[in-house]
Amino acid sequence: MKNRLRELRAARRWSQADLADRLDVSRQTVNAIETGRYDPSLPLAFRIAAVFDSRIEELFVPEG
Repeated sequence: MKNRLRELRAARRWSQADLADRLDVSRQTVNAIETGRYDPSLPLAFRIAAVFDSRIEELFVPEG
């Protein structure tokens, strides 16, 4: 699954640790999501969308 996390995080000048704190996850989790090694659970995807004031569909796109 592709995502826009890195792009949106960088636009806000947040580090991975900053975003992790906002999501209550580890920095490693943010890194794994950004690099496509981990797909977030649905509750986490909703938290990510809320942090960026976006819809899940605007952040995550299935590859294919």
